[in-house]
Formats: sequence, C-alpha cells, structure tokens
Amino acid sequence: MKTLLNVTLALSLAAAPACTERATPADAGRPERERAAAAPTNRVDIPASVRQNLGVTFARVETRNVERTLRVPGRFELLPTAQREYRSPAPGTVELVVRQYEKVEAGAPLYRLNSPRWRELQRELNDADEAVQLALAGVESIGPFMEAHEKHHAEVQNAVDIWAERVAALERLRAAGGADAEDIARARAALATARAEFAQTLEKEAELLTRRREAEARLGAARSRAAILLGTASSLTGLPAEALSVSEGGRPRWRAIDAIEVRALSPGIVDSLAAISGSLVEGGGAVLTTVQPEQVRFRARALQSDLGKLSDGLPAVVVPPRSEAAATSVAAVLMLSPTADADRRTIELVAAPREPSALAPWARAGVSAYLEVVVSGGAERELAIPLRCVARDGTRAIIFRRDPADPDAAIRMEADLGIDDGRWVVIKSGVAEGNEVVLDGVYQLMVATSGAVAKGGHFHPDGTFHGGDE
Repeated sequence: MKTLLNVTLALSLAAAPACTERATPADAGRPERERAAAAPTNRVDIPASVRQNLGVTFARVETRNVERTLRVPGRFELLPTAQREYRSPAPGTVELVVRQYEKVEAGAPLYRLNSPRWRELQRELNDADEAVQLALAGVESIGPFMEAHEKHHAEVQNAVDIWAERVAALERLRAAGGADAEDIARARAALATARAEFAQTLEKEAELLTRRREAEARLGAARSRAAILLGTASSLTGLPAEALSVSEGGRPRWRAIDAIEVRALSPGIVDSLAAISGSLVEGGGAVLTTVQPEQVRFRARALQSDLGKLSDGLPAVVVPPRSEAAATSVAAVLMLSPTADADRRTIELVAAPREPSALAPWARAGVSAYLEVVVSGGAERELAIPLRCVARDGTRAIIFRRDPADPDAAIRMEADLGIDDGRWVVIKSGVAEGNEVVLDGVYQLMVATSGAVAKGGHFHPDGTFHGGDE
C-alpha cells in the first residue's frame, strides 16, 4: 500500500502544469513526419539516476530446466565436525590470548591455565625421575659385586680342585705303602673347607642374582610410573610426551613450564567464550568454542508426496530467496533423510556442497534459502526468467525488457509465459538468451505505465514518471 501511494504521488506529480503543457497552435502546424516521430510508444526512459532512485535491477534471460526442478525452503547448518569445544584440563585460573570471532590457525595459542594441579604433577614427575635414577644406580651397582664374586668364585673353585688332587695323590701313595695317615687327614680337612667355601660362593651368587632382579624390577616400576605421569602431563599440556622429555638447559622441558598453554587443534574462528581472563574454572569446565564456518550443509523439508521424484545423489542447487541476479548459487548433492515425519507428512533433505572450499559468502549457518533439485523426467531446457520479473496489469502479465541497443531504455512487453517452479518461469517469446529484464522496480514501472502503453513516457531523475516526450 505504501509503494502504491508513492507511485500515485509520482503520477500526480506527472500531472503538474510544468510537465503537461497543452498543445499549442504551433503543434498543429508541425510536419507530419515530426508528429509520426512523436507517436505513441511502449518504451520507457530509465537513465542511471532513475535506476538508482527506484532501485531498478536486472536479471538475465537464461536456459533452465524449469519443469524438472523441485524447489523447497530450508536453511544452512553447521556440520557436527565443524565445532570444537576447548575445556580446562585441570582446575585453575584462565588467561585468554584470543578474542571472540578471531580467526586462528592450527597450533595457535588459545589460553593459558595456571593450575595447582600442574604444580603437583611437576613434583610427582620430579619424584618419579629421582626414583628412576635411584633404581638405575641400584641396578648398576650390582655389576661390580657380580664381577668381584666371579673372581672369588674362581679362586675357591681352584682351591677345591688343588686339594682334591692332593687327596687323590696321597691316597695313591698310601696304597703303595708310603703315605702318612696324618697327612691324608689334613688334606681331606682342607678339601672339605674349600668345598664349604665354594658352597658359600654359590649361595652368595644366588643372593646377588636376586638383588639384581629386584633392582631391575624397581627400575622398571619407576620408569613405568614416570611414563604414566608423563602421559598425564602430555594430556594436560597438549604436548607429546617426547617433547616434554627433551632437555632444555640441562633439565627436561616439563620442569620449565610455568603455565599450561592450550593451543588450537584445528583452524577456525573463535565463536563463543565461556570464561574470561582471570576467572577460575573447574577441571573439565568450558573455556571457548571454535567453528569452521565453511563446513556447512543445507537442510530442507519436502512433502512425502515428492518421494517418487527424489533419490540420493541427485544434483541440486542452493539459491538465496532474493537478489537472484547478484547472488552466487551453491552446487550440492542431495541425500534423503533415513526417516520421515509421519505427523507432518514431510521428509528432510540434506544437501552437501560439492566444493566446500569455494562456498558463496552468503552461505553461512542459519541463513535461509531454497533448495532446487533437478528431478528425473520432464521437458527440455527452455528460456526462463525469475518469476519476480513479472508484474500483473489486470489479467495481463507484463515484463520490461532492457533495450539491447539503449541501456537507458526499457520496453514494456506482454509476457508469453509457460510453466513455473515458484521461482523461475518459462518465457516463450519476445526475448533471447542473455537479454536483461527488470527485476527490482518492475511493479513501479508497471503501475506508472498501466493503461498508458500507447502514450509512452519518461522518468525524471527524481524517480517520478511523466507521460509524453517532454
């Protein structure tokens, strides 16, 4: 109604005396050729100033398979993998190093956490490191004992062998009648003593072997505990255990870390902040969330009666609801939801962009648009224009074709239309592929020229329409 009032006002301005001069006697004397040149026309002057004031835009005539296109409304949504939530690995004080809506790359620092739990873990790691060193020293100390014992064992074995040979020699001598019984007794006593000492060396060897096994077990346990604690430190800091073990200035890296620095695991944009700098968060508490806005899909809802036309893998296009001539559509692949809504008699359609890295700037999560699916069967491709280019003047469908020879003029035409899909309509005659037709501003042009096609007219720079050539 407001637009109609504005146009009516424009028409009333067209009737002002300044632009509606009556014919003068001199007009009657004008040559017939000049009066023919001023004959009624369906052309309307739309210079640049008029197009700007009225917001006139154009859409190109193109070939489309209108009859095979199913158009359903929907909206973009983020993929489940597009969001990443960062939580506090331990209780402590948070210090943010990023701002909301800031773009971050993988590996970039997000926030620092000053946590008492990290201090405790450093102390436990230090104790575990000392335990490893003590256990290692215990294992290494068994070596010299074993070496000394081997030497002692060899000497005792040698003494046993010597006394055994001495006893055997004396017994042979006694059998020949020349050995003294007292010498034989002393030799046998010495042999028994040597054998007893040899038995003690065997017992000592078993004891040393047991000590070595115990020391090795303690070393293994200390190393296992240190590895577990290092794994915990890796989980808290986000750094690999090998990196934490690297020596820096003569000490492992984990000793030099004063605060836990949490880094981005994937590129994205900081979407929301659940904590502020200086706030105390609990272990597992949310700190911030990042999103990858290019990871989107389009979700629409179609009637179950259209299921016979739809199937997985059909080519589809996502288009915005307005400004069709200026926006870039998004090519996608259709996927049907595995379940339908029995109450609403609908089924959800999911369209995945063919090239997620080359999305149009307007394709963002939450943006409403339309999904156009090319269904099987139908007619050939035909010339089509956006349905919004058509205005109704009573029962007639009117379009305004931009003059290819004069871009500052539009030609009013009665449109010869065919079928439409709710957004595009087939036009059967009067235009060629690549021609431009008025999109925004067509209603104003139609109202201004309604019932006055034969008279023609022109627009003033202020946007008002005036009949005639002057």
